[in-house]
Amino acid sequence: MKKLILLSSILLLTSFNSVESDVYICGAKGAKKYHFSKTCRGFSSCKHEIKKVTLKEAEGFGLTLCGWED
Repeated sequence: MKKLILLSSILLLTSFNSVESDVYICGAKGAKKYHFSKTCRGFSSCKHEIKKVTLKEAEGFGLTLCGWED
């Protein structure tokens, strides 16, 4: 019985999809990083529009997390 409860609990916890979070990117073609905050100091050199995209999209573009946000 304990094994069944444990297995049910594991299946229940792993069946939920993670919430899609939004991140910010510099609109420049050479951008390499994404940011959780629109006011991150990593944007200081961005001369283009700051765009809001999903984390999945940013990672799909090959972007990685900004070092200021670690």
